[in-house]
Amino acid sequence: MSTTSPSPLDTWRIGDTELHSRFLLGTAGYPSPEVLRQAIEVSGSQVLTLGLKRTLAVPGAGGDNGFVQIIRDTASTLGVHLLPNTAGCRSAHEAITLAHMARELLGTHWLKLEVVGDEQTLQPDPFELVEAARQLVRDGFEVLPYCTDDLVSAQRLVDAGCRILMPWAAPIGSGLGLLNPWALRTLRARLPGITLIVDAGLGAPSHATAAMELGLDAVLLNSAVSQARDPVGMARAFRHAVEAGRAGFTAGLMPTSDVAVATTPVGGHPFVLI
Repeated sequence: MSTTSPSPLDTWRIGDTELHSRFLLGTAGYPSPEVLRQAIEVSGSQVLTLGLKRTLAVPGAGGDNGFVQIIRDTASTLGVHLLPNTAGCRSAHEAITLAHMARELLGTHWLKLEVVGDEQTLQPDPFELVEAARQLVRDGFEVLPYCTDDLVSAQRLVDAGCRILMPWAAPIGSGLGLLNPWALRTLRARLPGITLIVDAGLGAPSHATAAMELGLDAVLLNSAVSQARDPVGMARAFRHAVEAGRAGFTAGLMPTSDVAVATTPVGGHPFVLI
């Protein structure tokens, strides 16, 4: 086994599917299908997101632009799972309709649920999101809602039946990193039984490491890889960053202190002598 591979015992789940990689990768905006394929391969990711609303139609033609089939073929070749998302939806009704289309087209009940409420920040609409999540859970979907880091909104989604949440680190595509680590830490502490995947706003591998060190379960990103000068190299960097952050968390980070703490507390001896 490669020394960079995660421990086979350190697994997590989406529904009934056991996963080893904690790095989920988006598929939009790559220079070419071949670069995307290579990025997926080196990332070690087992889950790819696919935004159907923005990729199904050819502008002005009303047809399929072939992108979905490219992703399906790539996923099949590499043995990874597809996670369709409802990016671009503005209402619960629109998201629910697209979710059922995605399930029929891709044959999966997994769904990354997005319902945008603000055009400038692309912040999720918490009310429409909960409404859509509640209905889709009833319809048999494994709903992974993209939400903010607000604790009360997250609790409402859990009440609606969601077992996995995808809180943002910062607005989509901003690359700003973890704007509010305290909020993410609070979500982890208050929702210990819920799988938390940091989604949106990560721009550098160090951001992914920081998220994983907080004890979150996985990281999803797109632009930080697809818009990099070398997407394949950046996918590899994020893979290592996610694995390092997870390893740091499981190893147990040392407690922090506002004052200096001597590393050799007993007069010149490296160890306490009994």
